[in-house]
Amino acid sequence: MNPRHAGPIAPEPAPEDGRDETPNERSDRNWNDILQELRVALNGTQLIGGFLLAVAFQPRFDELDAYQLTLYLVLVTLAGLATVVGLAPVTLHRTLFRRQVKERVVRIGNRLLIGHLVVVALLVIGVASLIFDWTLSRTAGIIALVVGVIVLVALWVVLPRLELVTGGEDDRADIAAE
Repeated sequence: MNPRHAGPIAPEPAPEDGRDETPNERSDRNWNDILQELRVALNGTQLIGGFLLAVAFQPRFDELDAYQLTLYLVLVTLAGLATVVGLAPVTLHRTLFRRQVKERVVRIGNRLLIGHLVVVALLVIGVASLIFDWTLSRTAGIIALVVGVIVLVALWVVLPRLELVTGGEDDRADIAAE
């Protein structure tokens, strides 16, 4: 048990990570990390949402076929959902401010951030598909959708698992070589 704190505490950080911080300090650092990541993700969400809203006011919008219109409406819905989910950690923090539950706020905020990133990823893939479908062909739109899903799976599922398996050996070798 950490002598600086009474009551239940989070596990101590791994000694090899070089940090000497209390659970509250760790929660503060993790919360700041979440906020920084949300700032980046929400900017992207706002840009894509603005683009989608502007599309509806273009003269050629009436030329969308049923598939494109459905995809467009799904994307507008995803943009709205991404905004709401992306702002939820801030609302959560404001609601639970000064209630001594920072660690829970960080844990829930992390889950919301992950959910936000998933929705934004689907949004980006869908927008690319709609643009390729509209400008080139339905086949090009479907190819863009499939390629987007492959890239997403490669970067979000395969890469982290490879990193766990290799244990970051490449990074340590690069650092040692410098």
